[in-house]
Amino acid sequence: MSSPSKPREVFIQGITLDGKTFRPSDWAERLAGAMSCFRPGRAGAGITAFIGYSPYCVPVTVDGVKSVVVSEALRDVEPMAWDFVMNFARDNRLQVVEACLLPDGTRTARRPDDLPPGG
Repeated sequence: MSSPSKPREVFIQGITLDGKTFRPSDWAERLAGAMSCFRPGRAGAGITAFIGYSPYCVPVTVDGVKSVVVSEALRDVEPMAWDFVMNFARDNRLQVVEACLLPDGTRTARRPDDLPPGG
């Protein structure tokens, strides 16, 4: 019996398809902040809540480029949230790169020719 594979990740990069830097400069933090309530098991609600990003949608800087790492697991937790972030990338013509975690803990990425509908 094979172990279930980990969800893949998608990097939404702050570079448009035309190669321009996306503005405003804090777009990644804003997008991840909007997704902060989506957490595993909905943990952290109510009195135990804390301010922080969801593990499903995290702002990062990769090689000097603001990006947001979005876990495919978000689609299972809340499909409309997944659609929101993917539509944000499409509507703003942002570059999207698929990534997966390798056994040694590093990531590999590939630029998809075309994302399927809804992701």
